[in-house]
Amino acid sequence: MKKQDFIKAVAASAGLSQDAVAKVLAAQIWVVTSELQWGGEVNITGFGAFKVANRAARNGVNPRTGESIKIPAMKSPVFRAWKTFKEAIR
Repeated sequence: MKKQDFIKAVAASAGLSQDAVAKVLAAQIWVVTSELQWGGEVNITGFGAFKVANRAARNGVNPRTGESIKIPAMKSPVFRAWKTFKEAIR
């Protein structure tokens, strides 16, 4: 499902216009992104949690050349699904 298909489905389910749903989705993405940039966490009860994981620097291998490379430390977004969401999928 692509973003536009998602917007159409939510609009039909909620009885809202696609424009309103698109604005809410854009705002939700902005809020989650902003919170994670500041090192926070976003918990949506019954769905899951968005947070930032710190990945340590490590050594890797360039698959083309076989040369050893240094991969720098970085922050990575993580989503962890909650039990009720996982059970609904099963």
